[in-house]
Amino acid sequence: MDGTRAGTRPFDIEAIRREMADDFDEELEMELEDERLEQLVSEIDARPRLPTMDRKIYFRELFRLQHELVRLQDWVQAQKLRVVVIFEGRDSAGKGGAIKRITQRLNPRVCRVAALPAPNERERTQWYFQRYVAHLPAGGEIVLFDRSWYNRAGVERVMGFCTPDQYEEFFQSAPEFERMLVRSGIIVLKYWFSITDEEQELRFNMRIHDPLKQWKLSPMDVESRRRWEDYTKAKEVMLARTHIPEAPWWVVEAVDKKKARLNCISHLLTQIPYGDVEHPPVHLPERMRHEDYARQPVPQEMFVPALF
Repeated sequence: MDGTRAGTRPFDIEAIRREMADDFDEELEMELEDERLEQLVSEIDARPRLPTMDRKIYFRELFRLQHELVRLQDWVQAQKLRVVVIFEGRDSAGKGGAIKRITQRLNPRVCRVAALPAPNERERTQWYFQRYVAHLPAGGEIVLFDRSWYNRAGVERVMGFCTPDQYEEFFQSAPEFERMLVRSGIIVLKYWFSITDEEQELRFNMRIHDPLKQWKLSPMDVESRRRWEDYTKAKEVMLARTHIPEAPWWVVEAVDKKKARLNCISHLLTQIPYGDVEHPPVHLPERMRHEDYARQPVPQEMFVPALF
């Protein structure tokens, strides 16, 4: 194939390669960030670390799974499915990294992230689930909750932001709320990202020493470190009381971030049967050209300085 089609200009193969490489570089940049953090680990903690997943294998499997996520996205859109995926876990357990890899190749109009801030004064007077309902998907949408209504069973319980009655009411209401969602046709998936005590300590120390990560370490995060055991007890109660057949919990071992991402995405793909969606062929039309058209020059002072 000579890279040309009838009625079109020749393709610039090198330009295509550059575009593809730039697309892959987005993931590579994130992985280089992980490597930079691993270097920081060696400076903070001299204890030997278990070897992580080989990069070539990781990239190969990640791109394969992301391709399947695009197929799933097409299926969800074509079948008008409604999907909710809940991500919970310890602070610094890697939920955000997994969410980034899931959404990286997907259409943000189809797959979006709901990461709600602390409730405001008005929201605190509402029915507890009310502000989450507003973010539920319509037909053909996937919503990833980066933390969810399970805040009440975790941080609100441990930090005393809810009363004992509100806490108990949550456990009465949450399973029924999720059963109601499932009965209405919404697919509900719940993932808990699990790391060890030692791993969380290490990741927190990395954030303290890394100027690019310090913003991730809030006063609430620091306090959660001190209350590790309290959060453990709260998690155990939460899993026991909200693990229901209609919406079970799935635990992701997340000490190795690469494996955690791949395992989570792979499992998610098995939970929603999907197939191929036929798309009509796309034909790029000829650009209209007019003899009297002349592109006007852009004033030089309007350009961003080319420092690179």
